[in-house]
Amino acid sequence: MSNASLVKAVIINLDNDNRVECLFNPKEYTFAKQNKWERKKTSGGNVPQLTFGGGDPATLQMELLFDTYADTAPGATPKDVRKQYTDAIWKLMMVDPALKDKKSKKGRPPRVRFQWGSAWSFNAVISNIQQKFTLFSPDGTPVRATLTVSFQQEKDEANLAPQNPTSGGLGGERFWTVAEGDTLGWIAYKEYGQATEWRVIADANRLTNVRELVPGTVLMIPNG
Repeated sequence: MSNASLVKAVIINLDNDNRVECLFNPKEYTFAKQNKWERKKTSGGNVPQLTFGGGDPATLQMELLFDTYADTAPGATPKDVRKQYTDAIWKLMMVDPALKDKKSKKGRPPRVRFQWGSAWSFNAVISNIQQKFTLFSPDGTPVRATLTVSFQQEKDEANLAPQNPTSGGLGGERFWTVAEGDTLGWIAYKEYGQATEWRVIADANRLTNVRELVPGTVLMIPNG
């Protein structure tokens, strides 16, 4: 299979449906999770009694490569890899004033979803980014960068409704039960392959507040 036919991994901003497409898919990724076990002091025993103290969120870590040098025409000046690609990922760690907490009135960074094809996805927040520049133009502009990105699980998926397969209706239409974190852009992407088709779903369901979907709501998905 050629690289051109591989589905590109994307990072989706769940709060505004913006998408950052990975220039190259990660070569590998690592999941990790830790549980807290507290040791209770005992006398006369070889092993202390353990008490479960709760679980830490799961984490996902990967390296992403971005490059503007390889596709630059001979004699042309390569673009700054930060402005072209990596700044968009850094922005996902920055506080968005539009995302205000109802109580504190303070903004927060957006929630994200790492998605690679239709096999799996990971809803999270970005907890850490390390950026390493490995190639520069003659004037010092970075044109190749490796980002080590760490995602931290946002919610306990065991307490959420599973992502549902859609079922057919009488007229061939399908239905989608909204889960926590779903957005119209994401649903449109899963159903039609284009996040920009969200308006079709909104109009079919007469939605007035398209940014705040209520978990458990059943949406009709018109035929594409």
